[in-house]
Amino acid sequence: MIVAARRRALFITNPRARGGGARSDPLIERLSEGGLDVVPASYAQRADVPADIIRRRDEIDCVVVAGGDGTVNAAASGLMATGLPLGILPFGTANDLARTLAIPVDVERAIGVITAGKVASIDVGSVNQLPFFNVASIGLSAQLAQTITQREKRRFGRLSYAVAAARVLATARPFSARITNQGVTTDARALQIAVGNGRYYGGGNVVEETARIDDGTLDLYALETTNVLRLALMLPAFRAGTHGAWQEVRTQRCVAFVVDTRRPRDVSVDGDVLTTTPAHFQVHPRAVRVYAPTGDGDDA
Repeated sequence: MIVAARRRALFITNPRARGGGARSDPLIERLSEGGLDVVPASYAQRADVPADIIRRRDEIDCVVVAGGDGTVNAAASGLMATGLPLGILPFGTANDLARTLAIPVDVERAIGVITAGKVASIDVGSVNQLPFFNVASIGLSAQLAQTITQREKRRFGRLSYAVAAARVLATARPFSARITNQGVTTDARALQIAVGNGRYYGGGNVVEETARIDDGTLDLYALETTNVLRLALMLPAFRAGTHGAWQEVRTQRCVAFVVDTRRPRDVSVDGDVLTTTPAHFQVHPRAVRVYAPTGDGDDA
């Protein structure tokens, strides 16, 4: 009988995640039962996360993140630099990366995905050299990221996005932008420009109906309407990823984009405002390995 070698896992939690964050002790115990020796870690600053992953690269076999999309994003550059596989325990509000990868929100089942050890390789997007798994946005989503509160997330869950969006739409104004794709430049006047790497964003909206997180491309859309009634009618299309069929939505697919604006505008990166325009977007094919139900083999 061959006994699988135990893996050593750096365990990262976000105490501010919805529901008070992951309660570490029972999670660590369950992961240990599944063959992982857990090294708990906490960080004072976001930049400390990738730096610690890189520093520990020879001491650990994988990284497990218990939190939401923002917490997972904080680990991205460290994962890209080291090649260490990522395990996700979805404790956030939206959990869009987990949704894209079909990782269950049920904790026991999510732990089972990690302990099973099946690994898939996924793309990572970057904007101004900052990585993102789901989407980076200019306009409505960036304003939303600054408006939504932790209290709302804890109280309303995914509905908190709708609550905050209503406030943002009340004062939203279109902005002028220049989009460059393979040397061709187009002008847009938009309420939002979003560039997606994965499939889901914003609590279950679909970036584009055929988008995959391992297709080697980015999907851009520019929302060019201020008509509130039209926006309401378009909502089902955004949930399904068919919004490109509307004349008010400009869509493009490529491996790199540049979006510039007349004045610097905030860019939301997986739900957190981290940079400003001009925004240089790029895809990094299969740059991160992640434990997923659809993985194609055991992690050695």
